[in-house]
Amino acid sequence: MDSAKNDMILLDGIAASPGIAVGRLRVFDRHLLSVEEYNVARKDVCAEIDRLRQAITRTSDELNALKEQLQESTGEEHLFFIDTHLLILSDERLFAETAANIEAGLINAEGALRRTLHRYRDFFAAIEDAYLRERVSDVETVIEKILRNMVGEPHKPIIPDDGHTIVAAHDISPADILLMDRSRVIGLVTEVGGRTSHASILARAFELPTVAGVDGIADMQRDGAAVILDGLSGRIIINPDKETFVDYHKRKQHYQYVESELLKMAELPAETLDGHRISLKGNVEIPEEAALVVRHGGEGVGLYRTEMLFMNRPEMPDEDEQFRVYATMQQAIAPHPLTIRTLDSGGDKLLNGFSSATELNPALGVRAIRLSLTMPDEFKKQLRAILRVSALGKVRIMFPMISGLEELRHARALLEEARQELDAAGVPYDPAIPVGIMIEIPSAVTMAELLAREADFFSVGTNDLIQYILAIDRSNEHLASMYQPLHPAVLRSLQRVVEVAHGAGIEACICGEMAGDPLFLPVLLGLGFDELSMGTGSLTRVKQILRRCTQEQAAAVARRCLEFATAAEVDSYLKCAITSNFAESFD
Repeated sequence: MDSAKNDMILLDGIAASPGIAVGRLRVFDRHLLSVEEYNVARKDVCAEIDRLRQAITRTSDELNALKEQLQESTGEEHLFFIDTHLLILSDERLFAETAANIEAGLINAEGALRRTLHRYRDFFAAIEDAYLRERVSDVETVIEKILRNMVGEPHKPIIPDDGHTIVAAHDISPADILLMDRSRVIGLVTEVGGRTSHASILARAFELPTVAGVDGIADMQRDGAAVILDGLSGRIIINPDKETFVDYHKRKQHYQYVESELLKMAELPAETLDGHRISLKGNVEIPEEAALVVRHGGEGVGLYRTEMLFMNRPEMPDEDEQFRVYATMQQAIAPHPLTIRTLDSGGDKLLNGFSSATELNPALGVRAIRLSLTMPDEFKKQLRAILRVSALGKVRIMFPMISGLEELRHARALLEEARQELDAAGVPYDPAIPVGIMIEIPSAVTMAELLAREADFFSVGTNDLIQYILAIDRSNEHLASMYQPLHPAVLRSLQRVVEVAHGAGIEACICGEMAGDPLFLPVLLGLGFDELSMGTGSLTRVKQILRRCTQEQAAAVARRCLEFATAAEVDSYLKCAITSNFAESFD
């Protein structure tokens, strides 16, 4: 909703990429195509289906041409988005379902395609995971391209006509970002999308301030208006008054100063004042993020999510395709190590290549390692691809959602089969590739001593571990206050994981959201974790705090936190301890 002060308009959206930009709004007409659904005679059904097929073919040709263009201008690492859209186009079910809509409803191809899109939207809306839920934007982009080919109204490229341009549109695709003159664009704002959309991920990789989900921002009447984009809070200010302009100019200067000072941390070791070293790494989904991890001082990737490669497609990716994608990521992060998590899908996460009955409780259903073990041939394709990449540089394998020894042994047995198959084919790989597990189920905490005998490292997925320990659905807004990372049961579980890992001589890592929250750093450091893997934007801030404390201080903080009986008590104490010892790090 707009709120006004004189001519000033305030709009709120989603902070999708951090930073503050002050410039002129350039509105591009990227509205969704308006199509009419109407009835057709039965004799015209075949013609409508043929129109649909031709439009899909033309869209595929356009994307392949775009891929060739981007290969020359931006390099291989930026092509993942195009490949994702090509996979959606190649899904025969997209065509088959739309053709069935034409036949059953006796409607035109455009109307039938819109019906298909609505079903996809409903399906994705039911997905719990925010990152995967926003993958519907890929389907929407592809279907929009098909529709435009049907009616002969192609997308117009985004061409900024001046510097200091803040681009506004209903939606902006990753291809739009890659093709635009980014030397002239200082910010992006859209009516749709979110923090985990592909466009937002790419904007963060290019460090382009972005706000998404701003209703009405693409109104052409706002074209040319003075605008402030706050990618930290998600606020857009149109026609700012003098006081607001001066205020945000100071905020921008402060933000840039703080960021420049934090970036100085990138080259410094991640060690405490008393010389205790830990490893800070990044969590990534796409190769574009790898360069940002290195730029912010990350010492590799502690969690590479592979799920995106398996989504929105008619069949599982083959071994060679997976090898190419993983190799691109490994080369982008080299010479640092890359930790590849095997498929963590199923339940609330969509995997079109796998058919299963609807589950009443997907969070506790066939997902992650459980899903992989039900399809050993497909699982071994992924394992062979990862093994092949290990011949190129440092790679670790990580199995998700391990609940006990049976699953770990089963997964390791399939890994051994994959090794033997590569040996037989004379394909090289690292025979000493580390194989670790994610600790995210209470039973894994209980069984930690036994698991540590057969795993090369532990990595705690705090997001799920907290959810399962406290029996809290972390996506349920009514229970948000009960999702407590500092709950005594959580802290004691983390303590046990570290003690068991170190007792067995293996590393204890964290790759959940706790790792990237500066408030938790003293506790995690004090508990003795060897590695923290986090979103790229948190790396320098966490390193700053790390370098301003001692291991002895952190250990004392952790011991004190373990003495409290409630999360509220821990939180209160920890904030006081942070204020007393690390206040300047939170400016």
